[in-house]
Amino acid sequence: MSFLTQISNIFSKKQSASLIGIALQQKSLNLCIIPSSEKTIDSKVTSAKDTIFKNQSIELSDYVSAMEHCKSEYNLTSQCHLVLNSLQSQIVQVDKPKVAKAEIISALKWQIKDLVPISPDNMVLDYFDGPILAGGIERINVVCSPLNELKKIVDVLNAGSSTVASITIEEFAFANLLPTQKDACLLVCQQPNEEIVLLIVKQGKLYFHRRLRGFSQLANKTEDELTMTVIDSLALEIQRSSDYFERQLKQASIKEIKVLLPISLEGFFARKLSENTHIPVTLLALPEAYQEQREYAAAIGATMYDANITEQAQETMNVS
Repeated sequence: MSFLTQISNIFSKKQSASLIGIALQQKSLNLCIIPSSEKTIDSKVTSAKDTIFKNQSIELSDYVSAMEHCKSEYNLTSQCHLVLNSLQSQIVQVDKPKVAKAEIISALKWQIKDLVPISPDNMVLDYFDGPILAGGIERINVVCSPLNELKKIVDVLNAGSSTVASITIEEFAFANLLPTQKDACLLVCQQPNEEIVLLIVKQGKLYFHRRLRGFSQLANKTEDELTMTVIDSLALEIQRSSDYFERQLKQASIKEIKVLLPISLEGFFARKLSENTHIPVTLLALPEAYQEQREYAAAIGATMYDANITEQAQETMNVS
């Protein structure tokens, strides 16, 4: 499962054996540095003593300064896998343009120009397959980001001996953490101070995604608050998502739900959610050595592409 997109001309430098996952959040930057000795990160990793996890606060959305600080402090000389947050990227679903494959990107810029607040001239985008609806209508999901902002971040990371190896979004970073399996699984994922993301993944393919609003302060809720308001609201959104998956996409019913919420009441949340949805709910497992680093899940998930955990071919996004 991947929507990791390569930046052009990044392989002109010698590549380091180490990996760096960088998740850009709304108020901070999460950094995960995996040394070369642990590059084969997967669910069987039992030691991560040399891996560095760092949370860097961000002032006024100044990601460039935060990046420069991290590069200076940790002397970054590795391949960087970048995860954009929900304010830096947008996803819209449209009918697939009936043009040659080489012309799809150009066509999409004008097709979605009235759906996103980014001008076509300042838009960098890519797409991944969407569902085929009744009547054989083929849909695709378009992910776009402002070129001018993204280029500043890429330029900082590409300066010196570090390189940007890939760019992705939270949805795919989270999905990378789920091993490929036959039956559909619904994921409830979140990072600190971010909103909840609902995903449905089946056989390594992302069938459904939705970004929910109003859940960013979940970590501050008490057991009573979770039980009386939050879980009921989330269960309703899960039911709506499941109904769409089953009725509109003609898929078998969801058999399990996995939760990844870096909050102290995560286990309690999962138990109550299971009672409410009547579907088995368990915690989404991270690689064994990283189970206690759940607030860095997006950064970890991004690096798992390079560790050959993901199976889908990556698409290409040029930033020049």
